[in-house]
Amino acid sequence: MSETRLRPRRRPRVDVNLTPLIDVVFLLLIFFMVSTTFNRYSDIRVELPQGGGESEERQPQAVEIEIDAQGNYYVNRKELVNRSRETLERALRRAHKKGAPPRLVIAADARTPHQAVITAMDAAGRVGLDQILFATSRGATGE
Repeated sequence: MSETRLRPRRRPRVDVNLTPLIDVVFLLLIFFMVSTTFNRYSDIRVELPQGGGESEERQPQAVEIEIDAQGNYYVNRKELVNRSRETLERALRRAHKKGAPPRLVIAADARTPHQAVITAMDAAGRVGLDQILFATSRGATGE
């Protein structure tokens, strides 16, 4: 009989290649950086009214801007001569008294062009009216 010697088996050497792992971690980092939303702060603070809540009484210091479906402006129920931002700024300056700035109420028609509302907000910010309320009617959500 022949003698067989049992040799201990060599275990294969296990190497962990870190390159693919680093690539995956780097891709996850890029994904989270791109998909993160950042807070954007604006010059105008907007206070939106609660829908379906109790209606707020009119404040004596509130300046009202009404915008019809064609984009015409009315400041405290008086129609302005044109739609320019400068005219709106002059009317807003005349409408509020010196001292603490009053609230501004914007009542825009549902079909008002978006640009007309943005122009009103821009003019209000330039005049110093930074407390803005948007007037809505009940049941305007199409229920």
